[in-house]
Amino acid sequence: MKIISAPEFHIEEKTAVAIGKFDGIHIGHMSLLEEILSQKKSGLKAAVFTFDLSAASFFGNDSTGEITTGEEKRQIFKRMGIDYLIEYPLNETTAHILPEDFIERILLGMLNMKYVAAGDDLSFGYRGRGNSELLKKYAADNDFEVRIIDKVKLDGDEVSSTLVRHRIKTGDMDSAGRLLGHPYGISGTVMPGYKLGRKLGFPTMNIYPDKEKILPPNGVYYSNVIYEGSSYPGLTNIGIRPTVSDEGRISVETYLYDFDRDMYGKKIMTQLLKFKRCEEKFDSKEALKATIDKDIEEGRAFFGI
Repeated sequence: MKIISAPEFHIEEKTAVAIGKFDGIHIGHMSLLEEILSQKKSGLKAAVFTFDLSAASFFGNDSTGEITTGEEKRQIFKRMGIDYLIEYPLNETTAHILPEDFIERILLGMLNMKYVAAGDDLSFGYRGRGNSELLKKYAADNDFEVRIIDKVKLDGDEVSSTLVRHRIKTGDMDSAGRLLGHPYGISGTVMPGYKLGRKLGFPTMNIYPDKEKILPPNGVYYSNVIYEGSSYPGLTNIGIRPTVSDEGRISVETYLYDFDRDMYGKKIMTQLLKFKRCEEKFDSKEALKATIDKDIEEGRAFFGI
């Protein structure tokens, strides 16, 4: 997959383009991506067009946090088979591109677009004045096809990044996973911790999430860790580890069943499956160990191991 982040570029091959913010890459986004991927059989290259910043972030009114970080998005697009990812720079100049110029100069001129898929709430160009009707108006005279995708519904609710974010913030990881089409994941590099877990008999691996990453409530979760394409069941504590630390920094700390490898410096993805209990401050390390022993035993029943 080729990543393009320049304001001026040109793709020689004809493309099928998906336009969107792709915050979270939920099942609604997946329907868009599947549309353009299906066009590869017709000889088109699959291209995703998004901005390097969300409009809300650029205009300074976004405090919601990221469901999926930029790097996590790149990995998802790559795994799916996207050929081109355009992370177009959003700045004072590009924010003022007229909708007609966006179609003519960027989509047709730079992307060599022959097919475009977007959601029915599509808006683009200066002040979001461009929409699906404008795309359709241009399609007939410029030899490209437009596919507008209706909102996907799940359990009667329209799937949206706002809904996914709400489910995560309330700790409903079951629902968040179904909306995303996969368990909610937090990626990072394994860093040294206090090594207390190893001393107590349950070694853990620690990652520190991106500061913009949205997190569920502090607590213990049943989880999977993805490393080099393999999945390992475990228990994850999200929080500040109040029994052993007073630094207040949030960490994602995972115990893996029947796993004893040196993972320092390795990149992993921790997927949260189900909330188990709230984070607690214990009176002693012995009380902490007793509770974690109980968590581990109950986790074996949860995973059937």
